Amino acid sequence: MTARRHHTLGFSLVELAVAIFIIALLLGAVLVPLVTQIEQRQIAETQKAMDDIREALLGFAAANRYLPCPAVSATNGLEDRAAGACTAGKRQGFLPWETLGVPRLDAWGRLYRYSVTPNFTLEPPFSFTGTTGPDITIRTRNAAGTLVNLTPAPSNQIVPVVVISHGKNGYGGSNADGIAQALPGGWPANNTDENTNANGTISFVSRSAQAAGAAGAGGEFDDQVLWISRWVLLSRMVAAGKLP
Repeated sequence: MTARRHHTLGFSLVELAVAIFIIALLLGAVLVPLVTQIEQRQIAETQKAMDDIREALLGFAAANRYLPCPAVSATNGLEDRAAGACTAGKRQGFLPWETLGVPRLDAWGRLYRYSVTPNFTLEPPFSFTGTTGPDITIRTRNAAGTLVNLTPAPSNQIVPVVVISHGKNGYGGSNADGIAQALPGGWPANNTDENTNANGTISFVSRSAQAAGAAGAGGEFDDQVLWISRWVLLSRMVAAGKLP
């Protein structure tokens, strides 16, 4: 009787181990798509927020006839403006969320980066025929992996403003307190284009996402980049009756 009970107990333990193994496999199969769904939702939420930011910027320009300056700080979302221009020529920093009435953080809890061409922030209204300081340019990578301009050099391609979410990995971004995200080993060699977006004031990269370790020029990339062209801004202001 004792031997049979031990045999039965041993068989039950084997069955239990097999059952746990099967459950683990099933959970893995369920959790991986769930994680992917969460990530896709965060990307979509951030994209929706950036669409709202775009409309807020266009609406602000239509109402005021200039674009806002970067925020005062990570915790003060008012634009940093003095005497009809950005304070001390400031052109890059955090999105002035309070001035625009938009969310201050992306779906991963990080502040949006903001860069603006100075001439478009000036009072009285900016001019569409010239700029103050270097203009913003946006680049991407072609099929060969080479960086090419999305916004060519001629003045009719001037980019007044760009807004960036540093994505899931957050490299180059800052948290709600303005503390910079810790950078990984191999930075910036493994994150060339993200490094450009993190450190640039006039040059930025917008391209398809690329996972860490995946083959391809420019390295890992999950930034979401919004920019407004000069002609889109002009059209909105004309429609609002702010320009002839």
